[in-house]
Amino acid sequence: MFDPDIAPSGTLLGLLQRGRGDGTLHALAAPRAEALAALNDSVLRDARRDWQVENRSLYYARLYMQLDGGLEEIERHLFHPDDLTDTSEERTGLALSVLGHLAAYGRDAARLLLRSYAAVGSNWRWALDELALRDDDAGLTGLAPAVLARFPETPEGDAALAVTVRDAFEPRPWRLWAEDARYGTRLAAADEQGSFDRWQRQLRPRGPRPGWSVAEVLDWAQQELEPRPGEHRYIAAARCLSAVAGPEDRAELLRAGRGGPDTPRAAVLHHLAERGDPEVLDLIEAAATDPLSGEPLVAAALSAYERMRSVAAVERARIWAVRADRLGASAAAMLARRGARRDADLVLAALRRTVREEGPDACALWELADGAGRLGIVCAAPVLRHLYRETSSSHLRGRAAAALAATDPGFAAGFAVECLWDCEETTRELAARHAATGDDRVVEQLRRLAADPAEEAEVQTAVRARFGPDASAV
Repeated sequence: MFDPDIAPSGTLLGLLQRGRGDGTLHALAAPRAEALAALNDSVLRDARRDWQVENRSLYYARLYMQLDGGLEEIERHLFHPDDLTDTSEERTGLALSVLGHLAAYGRDAARLLLRSYAAVGSNWRWALDELALRDDDAGLTGLAPAVLARFPETPEGDAALAVTVRDAFEPRPWRLWAEDARYGTRLAAADEQGSFDRWQRQLRPRGPRPGWSVAEVLDWAQQELEPRPGEHRYIAAARCLSAVAGPEDRAELLRAGRGGPDTPRAAVLHHLAERGDPEVLDLIEAAATDPLSGEPLVAAALSAYERMRSVAAVERARIWAVRADRLGASAAAMLARRGARRDADLVLAALRRTVREEGPDACALWELADGAGRLGIVCAAPVLRHLYRETSSSHLRGRAAAALAATDPGFAAGFAVECLWDCEETTRELAARHAATGDDRVVEQLRRLAADPAEEAEVQTAVRARFGPDASAV
């Protein structure tokens, strides 16, 4: 089954959406109008599974340069009436990042488009960050009136400005404007308020302190409010247990780990797993397999197990890995990370089962693909090739490529060549180390990567480490 937003991997659109190197190669060989249509569709309708971590912008910007593509479609997308109602970063972020790279490549039209959008667009902060890296002082100074007009000179507007200045990803424009007599006083006050807010947060109490009893920490874990955004309360409670619990508290901790409220129980499992308690594996199994356990407790128990590094945890994984449930999946991941060569069959079985039952985008595949490469499971190559072709995650594709480099003798002359054009720099780096140079396209692309100022240093280092400091010698 394909994600409804992802075209099949055998189509030009599907290749470009996935950021595969073959997408660039097929686009350059296709009729220009068809290639530009697929490229614009990929940029304006972001189909990434995780848009915050998967790279596409440099990949698409390079293709715009190679196709000499215009920016009219991007302009229409940015200034569409939807921008007034759909203010989420996902709608415009990819297009703005592509414009940032094009501006870095010297496309003046891209820089002017970013300025225009920063002045009136809903996602103006993103556009301003792109300009902060690529525009000159005069261009940024010209944006100050439009940006600061978003913050009325009222207590509420000043407070919003202080938060914006404090949280700015790229501070250069704000610092530049603060040096201007027209805005300096107001921005200095905003910066001072932001510093005060940070200081207040640092002083805010975080919960229990050493000196509390184990019972008090477990009672605190049951309170409703989270200690801080984005953090599970049981993890904070487990850290507190590490500060207050001693050998004399073990019996109380074991009782709490066997039953009782989910959050204190999860905290205890996490704490005992960190300590390598000899009974914690039984407690984890009970919590993870009890049909009455709530989802948060099951997830916490599996997380506690997956963090363990002991020989006992690996030995138990060999028993659990045959299970067709979440505990079995966690055990297989443990063997993929820490198992020995004798565990290859269990890891391979889990890899095949996960692809068959959950498809090529399952989260469990990340560690299983790594494990197949680490353990050198040669007969895993067919399923790894399937993952490489079909997954919509460019990160998982990169892991599959790394595993193929260790298991597939044909990788250097096959997928490694395509990987030189991949959207992820780690995958391009892998290809730079492995791709066979018998193909003229490989030699030319290695030269191009070594000379491109937008390319990541790690990729260029890989090229030079293989062929010497003079890339022209490739």
